[in-house]
Amino acid sequence: MSTPSLFNWHLHSIRVRYQETDRMGVVFHANYATWFEIGRTELIRAAGLTYAAIEERGLLLPVVELRCRYIQPARYDDTVVICTRVAESSSVRIAFDSQVRRIAEPEAMRLPSFVASDADLPGELLAEGGTRHVWVNSQWRPVRPDKLLPDLSRLLAPERANREEEA
Repeated sequence: MSTPSLFNWHLHSIRVRYQETDRMGVVFHANYATWFEIGRTELIRAAGLTYAAIEERGLLLPVVELRCRYIQPARYDDTVVICTRVAESSSVRIAFDSQVRRIAEPEAMRLPSFVASDADLPGELLAEGGTRHVWVNSQWRPVRPDKLLPDLSRLLAPERANREEEA
């Protein structure tokens, strides 16, 4: 089985917990940033890596920009799917697109791990946005991941994603 393209949408479902909601009964806005982070972590894990392994190689990935547009509220006990993909990747920067979508509970059991297009995303769009990051070392100086973790760089090469889409 081939490694999935990180430029495709990765899907990860969760159930909204009571502690994630506010007095109005909707998910508190800051929780979407946490969900975006969960999506990034699970996207990398699905590609066969972990953030811990990346950090052990001396690479850190701080967020330098976060954006989120709220469309519909998520509520306690909703099943939502966090959709994440790599939007852009360069030698020292990476950007992720994220969406949070409401789905029916039975649908969560049948979700594929990856989908290629926006049209294939399930459910009702609740929020969309993304994050931008810079690769740094432990001294917080920009660093090229291809020097420290070539396997990761191959996963992030846009040319590879384009070749897989054409196949």
